[in-house]
Amino acid sequence: MAKLYFYYASMNAGKSSHLLQADFNYRERGMATMLWTAALDSRSDGQVKSRIGLESEAHKFAPDTDLWAAISAAHKVQPLDCVMVDEAQFLTSDQVWQLARLADEGGIPVLCYGLRTDFQGELFPGSAVLLGIADALVELKAVCHCGRKATMNLRVDDSGAAVRQGQQTEIGGNDRYVALCRKHFSEALSG
Repeated sequence: MAKLYFYYASMNAGKSSHLLQADFNYRERGMATMLWTAALDSRSDGQVKSRIGLESEAHKFAPDTDLWAAISAAHKVQPLDCVMVDEAQFLTSDQVWQLARLADEGGIPVLCYGLRTDFQGELFPGSAVLLGIADALVELKAVCHCGRKATMNLRVDDSGAAVRQGQQTEIGGNDRYVALCRKHFSEALSG
């Protein structure tokens, strides 16, 4: 039976490289995969890219993308063995349910990778639904500067100071976000 998986972590935990390794493993065995990433992430340019230099072409989803229809149509042309979604925190609730339907009715395993929480410690909408309905939840580990497990994403300004307010989504990498343990995240926000 196909399952819906959610691999979640803070920034810099290797989510994209894990996705690309899983994709490689399927393809190495002659299996067909379909990769998706958020159109919102202007840095990706239609690719899943990891910080260690791995990358692969991907389809882009926007909030109005019907993933059930798009993936089902592709599956009819070339049967898919797995669907992988990067930046899954940007999925809508409906899109998460469409992916669950692909697993349940389409028999296609779906692997979603994304952040659990934003820079204020709040769940992203896509992540909230995935945490609620995924068949398997897998936490990938990042490391805080103190050596503890990093679970939080601190947004910083150009001078490296903590940002406490703003839009939930602001695209950026190491220039805008620092992965921290909860203790150091809380200290940075209260300082």
